[in-house]
Amino acid sequence: MKTIKKLATAITIALAAGTSGTISADPLPAHQTSNIWYQDAQAKLMQKLQTNNSFKAKNVILFVGDGMGVSTLTSARILEGQMNGQNGEENFLSFETFPHTALVKTYNVDAQTPDSAGTMTAMMSGLKTDVGTIGVDEDIARGDCSTVAGNEVITALELAEIKGLSTGIISTARITHATPAATYAKSADRNWEDISDMPEDAIAAGCIDIADQLVNFETYLEQRYTGVDVDGIEVAFGGGRRHFLPRDEAFNSPDASSSVEGDRTDKRDLTAEWQEKYTNGQYVYDQTGFDAIDADSVERVFGLFNESHMQYEADRANDIAGEPSLAEMTGKAVNILDNNEAGFFLMVESGRIDHGHHAGNAYNALHDAIELSEAVKTAYENTDPAETLILVTADHGHVFTIAGYPKRGNPILGKVVSVGSEDPATDVNGLPYTTLGYTNGRGMMDLGTETNADAGYAVDINAGRFDISGIDTTLPGYHQEALIPASSETHSGEDISLHASGPGAQLVQGVVEQSTIFHIINQSLDLIND
Repeated sequence: MKTIKKLATAITIALAAGTSGTISADPLPAHQTSNIWYQDAQAKLMQKLQTNNSFKAKNVILFVGDGMGVSTLTSARILEGQMNGQNGEENFLSFETFPHTALVKTYNVDAQTPDSAGTMTAMMSGLKTDVGTIGVDEDIARGDCSTVAGNEVITALELAEIKGLSTGIISTARITHATPAATYAKSADRNWEDISDMPEDAIAAGCIDIADQLVNFETYLEQRYTGVDVDGIEVAFGGGRRHFLPRDEAFNSPDASSSVEGDRTDKRDLTAEWQEKYTNGQYVYDQTGFDAIDADSVERVFGLFNESHMQYEADRANDIAGEPSLAEMTGKAVNILDNNEAGFFLMVESGRIDHGHHAGNAYNALHDAIELSEAVKTAYENTDPAETLILVTADHGHVFTIAGYPKRGNPILGKVVSVGSEDPATDVNGLPYTTLGYTNGRGMMDLGTETNADAGYAVDINAGRFDISGIDTTLPGYHQEALIPASSETHSGEDISLHASGPGAQLVQGVVEQSTIFHIINQSLDLIND
C-alpha cells in the first residue's frame, strides 16, 4: 500500500510540474526491469507495434487443427519444448508468436457442441449451419437430398477460383472428410463421401457424392453460376482413395492395405476421370510420386496417399509405400500455387489431431498438433509475410483436460508430481494419476510402443480409475483414463483460438463467431465486390 501511495504522489507532482504525466524518476526497480519475463514481454509488445498495417493480401492460407482446443495447444506447446530439452512451459508453437489472436465461438445452429461439417462450413462460407451438413445453410434437413437445392452457399475457395486465384486443399484425413469437403462440396450429409454411402432415394433425386464433387469441381461450379469460367483446384493432397475407386480389386493401388481398396458401387474410377480431365495434371499416391513433383512446372496435382485417412505423424514411418508429412505437403503446395502471379487460397487441415483425441490417446493428438506447427512454419518461411495472410485455428475442441498440480517441467504425458515432491501425487484412494485426461471415452489402455492410436478400438472400453503405478504413461501406446465410458471420446463446446499474421491479421481480435473467419478472408482477398 505504501508503494502505491508513493507512486501516486510522484505522478501528482509530475502533473503539477506540467510534465504531461511523465515521471522524472523510474518507479520500477532494476530487479524488475532486468527480469527475463519482464524483458521478454516488453520485447514482444514492441515487435507487435512494428507489425505491417496493410489490410489487403495477395494470398491467404487457412490452417485448421481439427479438434485443436486450447488445452491441446497448451499440452502440445509443453511437449514440444520438453522434446527440445526445455522445461516446456516457456515454449511457443510457431503460430503462437503471431501478433494477433482471437477466441472463436464454435456452436452450430442446432448444437451447443459442434461437429466439423457445421464448423468448417461457417469458416468457409460466412454463416453458421447445422451439424453434419456441408456447404448449405440451416434451411436443410440432414440426409434429405430434396432440401439441398436452393440452400447451397458459396465458399471462399470457390470465390477465389472465380477471382482467378490458384486454390489448394490439404488434409491428413480423407480429402472427402467433413473439413476439407466444406471447401468445395454441397451435401445434405457429411457421410456421403462416395455413392456407396448414399441412400437410394438421394441418388435417384440427383444428389452427388462428395468425391465426385471434388473431381468435377470445375464443372459443377460453372453450372451453378452463369458466366463463370474457372480452371479448377490446382492442388489436392490427402487420404481417402477408397472413395474414388470402384469396389473391384483390379483397381487396387500398389500400396493397398485391403483386399479390395475401392468402395464405389457405380464402377467409376474417379482418379482416371481426373487424369483424363486434366491431361497436364499429375496424380500421385506415395512418397516417391510426391517427391518427383516439380513444383515450378507442374500445372496441378492430385495426391491420395492412403486408402482411408493418412497416418498419424508418429506412425507415418509405418506406411506401406511412404507418405509425405503435413509440412512437406504444405511446402510443396505453396511452391505450386505461387506460380500464379494473381495469388492463391490454400486450406490446410491437420485432421488426425481430432482422431487421436477420439481414441483417447494424447500422444498422437499432440504430435500431430506439433506437426501442424511445423507446417505453419514452413508456410511462413516460404511466403512473403507482407502479402500473405496466415490464419491458424481449430474447428472445435475436445473434452481433454490438464489437471492436478504438477511441478514446472513435469513430463506433460507423465504422472502428476507436485511442487516440492519427487513421487507421484495420489488421489484419495492412493492411486497416482496423469496430468492429461479425458472426461469421456474408451479409457485407460497400456499398448506400450504402439504408435497407431486407432489400435485402441480393438480393445474393450476401460473407463474409470486404475492403478497405473507400474505403467510408463509417456509411451505412444498409453491411452489416458476417462471418467464416462463411451465408444469414442467426444468434442467439447468451449471457444477455440484463432492466430493471425500478415495483411488483415489486425481484424483478428476479441471474441468472435466462427463465421467471422470467412469475412476476414474475404476482406483480405476482396473476393466479393459489393
